[in-house]
Amino acid sequence: MEAFKSIANPLSSFFFICILLLSANAASAKTHYHDFVIQATPVKRLCKTHNTITVNGQFPGPTLEVNNGDTLVVNVVNKARYNVTIHWHGVRQMRTGWADGPEFVTQCPIRPGKSYTYQFTIQGQEGTLWWHAHSSWLRATVYGALIIHPKEGESYPFVKPKRETPIMLGEWWDTNPIDVVRRATRTGAAPNVSDAYTINGQPGDLYKCSSKDTTTVHVDTGETNLLRVINAALNQQLFFTVANHKLTVVGADASYVKPFTTSVLMLGPGQTTDVLIKADQQPAKYYMAARAYASAQGAPFDNTTTTAILEYKTSSCSLNCVKTNPVSPSLPAYNDTATATAFTTKFRSPRKVEVPTDIDENLFFTVGLGLNNCPRGARSRNCQGPNGTRFTASMNNVSFVLPSNFSLLQAHHQGIPGVFSTDFPAKPPVKFDYTGNVSRSLWQPIRGTKLYKLKYGARVQVVLQGTSIFTAENHPIHLHGYDFYIIAEGFGNFNPKRDAAKFNLVDPPLRNTASVPVKGWAVIRFVADNPGVWLMHCHLDVHIGWGLGMAFIVENGVSELESLEAPPVDLPVC
Repeated sequence: MEAFKSIANPLSSFFFICILLLSANAASAKTHYHDFVIQATPVKRLCKTHNTITVNGQFPGPTLEVNNGDTLVVNVVNKARYNVTIHWHGVRQMRTGWADGPEFVTQCPIRPGKSYTYQFTIQGQEGTLWWHAHSSWLRATVYGALIIHPKEGESYPFVKPKRETPIMLGEWWDTNPIDVVRRATRTGAAPNVSDAYTINGQPGDLYKCSSKDTTTVHVDTGETNLLRVINAALNQQLFFTVANHKLTVVGADASYVKPFTTSVLMLGPGQTTDVLIKADQQPAKYYMAARAYASAQGAPFDNTTTTAILEYKTSSCSLNCVKTNPVSPSLPAYNDTATATAFTTKFRSPRKVEVPTDIDENLFFTVGLGLNNCPRGARSRNCQGPNGTRFTASMNNVSFVLPSNFSLLQAHHQGIPGVFSTDFPAKPPVKFDYTGNVSRSLWQPIRGTKLYKLKYGARVQVVLQGTSIFTAENHPIHLHGYDFYIIAEGFGNFNPKRDAAKFNLVDPPLRNTASVPVKGWAVIRFVADNPGVWLMHCHLDVHIGWGLGMAFIVENGVSELESLEAPPVDLPVC
């Protein structure tokens, strides 16, 4: 009996401690309630006032701050004249796919005058994410930061910064962006490029009528700040730098990374990068600046530069800085793929990670643009793409079409037939020289709402292969509901025999958006442990509108905790 006691007591103590720890974690987790009112608000930029769609009258919208483990409850009321949804970009949404937000994928849109409450819990994520509209081009102005701090009592895996500043890079049209995309949809041509880039909603000193509202970030000499940089631009990868200062990258897409130092960042739309910046220069004003990384040869792009100011708060600077211009930075050339690649290939997880190795689903997806021949009987004004065509885009030669009567998740959950098929191809229907001269017969994809089905727990590898149909460019591919490991990237056509040797199965970075190199490829892996319907698409909004997307159905597992939750009662109806 005594021997039994000596074994039992440590065991019971261990279980008692575990229960206390679980209870403490549960007690420290909070629920945050927010109201988002989507409404038209007068916003003045570039000398003109526009009736701009905003959240709570703010542009950019509110910054939400939570701790890992907290729950968000956000009631969205649509007082605008457009349909709207909100996507919580990068949030895993474990079993809460109904709160993910992409229009006609996980929900029908919130109609004007209606509302919907998003409710979800942050699980195991820390760092910087963001939220944005996922309906037409409302994302141009409907977006904001989502900051996830460590659990209470826990700390960053780096020295705590003196202060933290979200840096939201955006794109601004000097007109209604919804009109821009509607005109492009009607004509089949590429939409007009933006008129300005912005930092925290402001274009900065280099644009007309913008200097007095330029974003300013104050620092004290010697202090270290955490900049949470988010590319919220609609259609453009961006370089970002701060004059005369080094940036130490410590996180990306709400995952920590092995720290590395750089003078320039490159972010695709959707990506976030957390950097530490030390105020170790002569007290003065220094420009922060962002401009395009434009990888598509010959394609028009906005070649302007947005600026904010990093200003040292000292008496000497206060007296002298007013009279002097901020120090200007050096930015890479617009087409500097070497700098972009050097940056994206530096990312590593902080330590060895468990990368899926025995692969159940080995998928190969081509991603790129195409051209549709002018439909029979159509007028030339509706076919203003190159040589009288209409622009299109596809994955594996399927141009993705969203349904309009039901959401894909609703159709899947309720077994509604005829909304989608599950025959999305696991590899391209035709093998070709993806990054070479592509035969014209391959330029025209088929249209369809095709999904790919994954069993719960499947270990998945996806090769994302860029193509040079019409033009090659860097594509930021975002997967909803999941983080994934980027185990390799390279140029040319992916060759499994040659390129498998490059796979990093030790410490690859964990991301939610991968920049597929221009005329190149990236390989990602993940475990399908989140049931639902999950969109995978290019985060250049012009490309998703043209059909550069697909969706995975991840089936339920065996237990309730491996199954999709029931839909909320206020889920919008089509």
